[in-house]
Amino acid sequence: MIIENRIVSCSFAFNGIGYYIVGWTEFVGALDTMSEVFEGYERQYCELSANLSKKCASASLLDGEQKKQKVSEIKAALDESESLIRKMDLEARSLQPNVKAVLLAKLREYKSDLNNLKSDVKRISSANLNQAARDELLESGMADALTVSADQKARLLMSTERLNKSSDRVRESRRTMLETEELGVSILQDLHQQRQSLLHANNTLHGVDDNISKSKKVLTSMSRRMSRNKWIIGSVIAVLVLAIILILYFKLSKK
Repeated sequence: MIIENRIVSCSFAFNGIGYYIVGWTEFVGALDTMSEVFEGYERQYCELSANLSKKCASASLLDGEQKKQKVSEIKAALDESESLIRKMDLEARSLQPNVKAVLLAKLREYKSDLNNLKSDVKRISSANLNQAARDELLESGMADALTVSADQKARLLMSTERLNKSSDRVRESRRTMLETEELGVSILQDLHQQRQSLLHANNTLHGVDDNISKSKKVLTSMSRRMSRNKWIIGSVIAVLVLAIILILYFKLSKK
């Protein structure tokens, strides 16, 4: 039963890894490297937890020096597990708040699992089982070990399948992101070309406006000249008419 509890805990951990990988597509790309570090620590801890469960089950069946040696090995593995827990804690606290909350919740489960392992080690160290109890534990332990081994294999296969599906979803998301990026680049290039066309049209309009202004100035100047010429012609005609009148007057006055 001890091994089964450890395997269930690791199964939850691997499920958590799958959900975390899916959640990666919703966050900033910079978190990916740090989450891989956390997953590495997590896998190491799950392997240590499973091994510790097996060692605790086997240590409870031993006595004398063999039992002491096995307990020493278990304590050393517990120290390594505590070190991994601390590393995961530091790694989780360095992430963004929404990711940190999920990872810290998983860490609480791992810490509870580690405390259970410590309790099992204390119980094994202080236990003083008789031969009949050891025989009974040996028989039941072997049966449980076979059952748990098959159950562990099924759970690990299920977790591996979920991880593979999550990896496929991540790859598909990355492919979609790359396609979106290419489309965005193409749109930016089209917008740049349209901007250049608009700038060219704007320059052309400025040139046309300048030509219109020049033409307006020329027409204004011509209009002024025409008005001046009209006044000059009118003055000449008036002088001629006056001269004719004077000539006629002098001719008539001499007669």
